[in-house]
Amino acid sequence: MVKSGLIFGAVMLVAALGATLISPLCVSCLAIFVGLGAGYVAGVFDKPLVNQAALKSGALAGLIAGIGGFIGQAIGTVINASTMGPDQVMELLRQLGIDASQMGGATVGYWGGLIGSALCGGTVAILLTAGLGAVGGILWWQMTGKNRNTNPPAYNQQV
Repeated sequence: MVKSGLIFGAVMLVAALGATLISPLCVSCLAIFVGLGAGYVAGVFDKPLVNQAALKSGALAGLIAGIGGFIGQAIGTVINASTMGPDQVMELLRQLGIDASQMGGATVGYWGGLIGSALCGGTVAILLTAGLGAVGGILWWQMTGKNRNTNPPAYNQQV
């Protein structure tokens, strides 16, 4: 589970960083696929013997991957904040025809919204990735795990 979680955590970190530059909401969409993949691959690596172990292994792999996504989203948010500050947002709103002069405290609202959306979106992505990691572990169990022969082959000893 750790190996799968670290592999998918690295993938999620890079993908979340890129997706956050487009929109922080994209990270939750990535969490669906990464969580399922992390859970399934955790089953492939760990080969748990019972359904509950596959579920637990997948959920923990998804959790690790989700933490990678949270870190990636945090880095992407910092990059976003450094390239597009509150002044650029006000200019964009003005270009769109929105009267931004009546938005008192827009700077405070910008930073609060940026930090709040990063924390909230990252937490949702962690939970979503962990939950779908459990689903991926169950999928592995249903597709492969329950059909495995858990008894070792009989040792045929000739005298």
